Amino acid sequence: MHLSAVKRCALELGLPVHQPPTFKSPEVQALLGSLRLDALVVVAFGLILPAAVLTVPRLGCINIHASLLPRWRGAAPIQRALLAGDLTTGITIMRLAEGLDTGPMLASRSIDIGTRDTAKTLHDGLAALGAELIAETLEALAAGRSRELVQPAEGVTYAEKISKGEALIHWRQDAPSIWRQIRAFNPRPVAETRLRGQQLRIWEAELLDSRRRSAVVLQGAPGMVLAASSDGIDVACGQGALRVTRLQLAGRKPLPAREFLMARELVGATFEPA
Repeated sequence: MHLSAVKRCALELGLPVHQPPTFKSPEVQALLGSLRLDALVVVAFGLILPAAVLTVPRLGCINIHASLLPRWRGAAPIQRALLAGDLTTGITIMRLAEGLDTGPMLASRSIDIGTRDTAKTLHDGLAALGAELIAETLEALAAGRSRELVQPAEGVTYAEKISKGEALIHWRQDAPSIWRQIRAFNPRPVAETRLRGQQLRIWEAELLDSRRRSAVVLQGAPGMVLAASSDGIDVACGQGALRVTRLQLAGRKPLPAREFLMARELVGATFEPA
């Protein structure tokens, strides 16, 4: 059975662990009251806490949110930031309210989104930043020196939950859009296409710069493999081309392009749907 890092640490320290299926029941709310909580911290919780719970802890209910609010309220802020091509994101520590990520902000800190960032690398960086910032914020709350800032009404966007269908690559899109899709869906649900009727997952790719010597200058229909070498598999898009560098056939392990090509001739093949 997989245990979260928080639960594993709590058990190692001999702390009681409660996992109620809902916070709406009077019994669970009474349990929370009996714990005499200073603060209740949630991260990636996925549910809105009922109003009766929000006032239970002495210092309130606090959320660690992986975006710079009010941009990307909701379930999938990391993936949506990557899909949108955002250059920065960050962590917002906010006081929970009855709405979805609408509460006042207690602290925030930004980080740049690099061209090699995926949902995994961005998640890991934000997790470390969130841990640091929540510790600082709780100290400030306990000392009575915390300041709250109401979220601005302008700039609100919503990060809808990711659906499996969004992972399907449509090669008629421009290369930058597909490149962002591949990065946003690594490691879940993983961008995918079809090769000769088989599912083909694309884990990593690079944008091809037409100014580079190694870039493909040939043109082809969207999804057509234009070139293949140890550097990668160059695929035509609606505009531009991508170099696929790590991929995986159904039932196989992910492979670097050079290993994938050892037993396959791909030039002229077409990734589908186009």
